Amino acid sequence: MFGDGTETRSQRVIRRVRVGIILGAALVTFQSVLLVLGAWENDRRIEADMGVAAAEVLDAGPRRSTIEFVTPDRVTYRPELGVLYPSELDTGMRIYVEYDRSDPDLVRVQHRNAALSIIPAGSIAVLGWLIAGTALLVVAVIARRIEEGDGQDQDDATSLSSQSLS
Repeated sequence: MFGDGTETRSQRVIRRVRVGIILGAALVTFQSVLLVLGAWENDRRIEADMGVAAAEVLDAGPRRSTIEFVTPDRVTYRPELGVLYPSELDTGMRIYVEYDRSDPDLVRVQHRNAALSIIPAGSIAVLGWLIAGTALLVVAVIARRIEEGDGQDQDDATSLSSQSLS
């Protein structure tokens, strides 16, 4: 990671690029873990003070769906961030939701939980490492070509100096 004092400038750059690629992949993995942990925390908060209500899907999307629901005390809510776990919802659907009664903006589709976040988060982490692996292979090819070029330059310099001695 830190190299030694004998490396050339190009070797130092290649080493730093490799470290950067690995750190980037590790950061993507860390973010994926945080995504799952955040989903579990939201579920924990909902389950600690859960309310259930019928809701209408106002706008459905693959990652975000807007809903409207009325609590038993007749207060209407439209959570600003939408509903958690919105897959397979269509505009106009009537669904049941579970929400945190102390924070009705925290709401999820009934019977769905953080386990649904594991596959997307894991996919992101795997994709990040696949991209990093490909980038590391490209860097290895570039490093090999640079070293071959440096070796050729040294051979040329050696042959020139031996010609000048003759």
